[in-house]
Amino acid sequence: MKTDIDRKLRDFVGARTAKTFAEVLGIETVGELLRHYPRRYLKKGELTPFDELEVGDQATVNGRVKKVTVRSLDSKQEIRPDEVNKFRRHRTITKVVVTDGRNDLELAFFNQPWLANKLTPGTAALFWGEVTKFRETLQLKGPGTEILDEEDLSEAEIERRAKPFRPLYPATAKLPTATIERSLKIVLDNLEEVEDPIPELVLNNEQLLGLRDALQKIHLPETEKDIAEAQKRFRFEEALVMQTILAQRRAVTDALKAIPRERTAGGLLDDFDARLPFQLTEGQTEVCEEIFADLARPHPMHRLLQGEVGSGKTVVALRAMLSVVDAGGQAVLLAPTEVLATQHHKTLTKMLGELAEQGMLGGADRATRVGLLTGSLNAAARRTAMLDAASGAAGIVVGTHALLEDKVQFADLGLVVVDEQHRFGVEQRAALSTKSGENTPHVLVMTATPIPRTVAMTVFGDLAVSTLTELPAGRSPIKSSVVPAKEKPAWLERAWERVREEVQKGHQAYVVCPRIGDDVKNATDEEGEFASGAEEEAETKAKPRPAISVLQVAEVLAEVLPDLRQAVLHGRLPADEKDAVMSKFAAGEIDVLIATTVIEVGVDVPNASTMVVMDADRFGISQLHQLRGRVGRGKVPGLCLLVTDGWPGSKSRERLDAVASTTDGFELSRIDLENRREGDVLGVAQSGRRTSLKLLSVLRDEEVIYAARHVANSIVSVDAELTGYPALKAFVAEALASEAAEYLEKT
Repeated sequence: MKTDIDRKLRDFVGARTAKTFAEVLGIETVGELLRHYPRRYLKKGELTPFDELEVGDQATVNGRVKKVTVRSLDSKQEIRPDEVNKFRRHRTITKVVVTDGRNDLELAFFNQPWLANKLTPGTAALFWGEVTKFRETLQLKGPGTEILDEEDLSEAEIERRAKPFRPLYPATAKLPTATIERSLKIVLDNLEEVEDPIPELVLNNEQLLGLRDALQKIHLPETEKDIAEAQKRFRFEEALVMQTILAQRRAVTDALKAIPRERTAGGLLDDFDARLPFQLTEGQTEVCEEIFADLARPHPMHRLLQGEVGSGKTVVALRAMLSVVDAGGQAVLLAPTEVLATQHHKTLTKMLGELAEQGMLGGADRATRVGLLTGSLNAAARRTAMLDAASGAAGIVVGTHALLEDKVQFADLGLVVVDEQHRFGVEQRAALSTKSGENTPHVLVMTATPIPRTVAMTVFGDLAVSTLTELPAGRSPIKSSVVPAKEKPAWLERAWERVREEVQKGHQAYVVCPRIGDDVKNATDEEGEFASGAEEEAETKAKPRPAISVLQVAEVLAEVLPDLRQAVLHGRLPADEKDAVMSKFAAGEIDVLIATTVIEVGVDVPNASTMVVMDADRFGISQLHQLRGRVGRGKVPGLCLLVTDGWPGSKSRERLDAVASTTDGFELSRIDLENRREGDVLGVAQSGRRTSLKLLSVLRDEEVIYAARHVANSIVSVDAELTGYPALKAFVAEALASEAAEYLEKT
């Protein structure tokens, strides 16, 4: 049923105004305008006649300008209106006398001489502020001003504009806030009853305003309470729509069939546990039990495993994969880069030892194979890897996006492990899920970027969440320091001395740079994505200098540290060369590895004790924490030096100081997310798509999100198609349509 909410805006405000709304703000319907909420409210005093003003009142008056004078506070001379632009940077006082025809009121504006050309004699305007008295003359302290057009002088319009709380909207010069406000009043005055997406029972239980009342109060509030109640209602509405979508996704997943993969005693998993040289942490044991319980269900697991850098996620994932292999299935580990995929393959093979040597001389009686499939394999190796996957000979297959290709098949795909979730979309995970026939594989997603509970409920709400917080015994502490290269050049020299000292002790070092070389765009990494820092130049309005590159630093270090064995590593090297460099570094044949963020995750060289991050302000907080996790992985304490040109007090230095002050990834994640826009937090900012969350904050509104999640689960559990909730269904469909549109644009 079509309602007023669905109608075109032109039906209410006319074709010309509607066209401007569409061109400037992309608003075409009544519903879209009604949800163009005020960004803030202008607090005024009560509209008061001149002769009723009393000292101390917060008041608004309606009058006409009678006289304007501008005087320099330095020279005491009066400034003519045609000269005011010359005094924009001077200390001035602009005095404006306004009248209601019988009484006068004086206003004083400091350092705003240009007002003399706006508030010319005869101009009608509203003025508001605190009533004071100076030399027996009533004045308004710190006055606010709104000039009125002649058509705005009706008593009703003046009363509307003089309301104590005046909404200010996201606007432009072509579409000012006054036009938006006027259009909204027309719509609200003619809007009939609307269908509420929040069920009446929920409104009562959560003590929320109904939709019609909330729209009136958010756009035309009378009191602060009106604003608070309306915003509370719309925050819950946004959370409910979002959580309903996630609840529906969970319901779809739960309805899918998966082959139960119950843990089998006396298999590869038991053999692996028996050869582990360390004891699992309590957290690892608990998370493994959660995963084993999910794998035993006849519906696909959909779980997010998050944990600190070095918390032992790889061991947890390997135990899950071995459990599936024991149950007759195969497991896939999907990595975002070839370097990481290769590293994972080596790590798993090393951890399994003879258990990964099925059919080979020296292999265990019970064993499997760990295959590797990446885009740069030669034809023979690729053919062997694909054959092992298709035949089932490889119980575990590690790979990159190459695993998503249609021609890659599996004998019995039971588990998909996705490393670093933020590098993959839902569609990519789904592509792997279709490779297991009628039965959907279980899915385990891993991330080393700690996620606050509210963000997990919002962004990853269709996944169950497991968290590893404790680090395994034996991990060494990491000390971090900021090196202000421009402010204190000697500190950078000392940083290179520290690298030499660590190498002389028998250790190794990483030097990380934001880009590869001069042929790559400034401030980018080898994937071509813009780095998340570099606001220093924006603060000083200076032209950004190119980010320091791997090739530049390699030239410098060849002179500064000529006695040390050095090598470069970045994503544009041929795969065999990358593999050779990493192998030599892991074997201790390279002292200093100069690399891009290609070593950000998964690289494990326990002997590496030191990391120097060049242009550290060009990286985000979470990325720096990830990079830092490459050192301190053995018995040697780690050292991370964050080199920057940023000055004390700048935003970039504050960010680096935060990283240096703690190794708590969850605390750093909170700081990082608090400094971002909501769209960045939700991962939609770089897609060009506006977030559908206008009032809800996924960082601050935990209670609202939790309550909405409970309501959404209750609704979807009895009516997954929302047949009995047509208004909510329409809102959900609209939100899903925007997601689908974005996906189509990407593909």
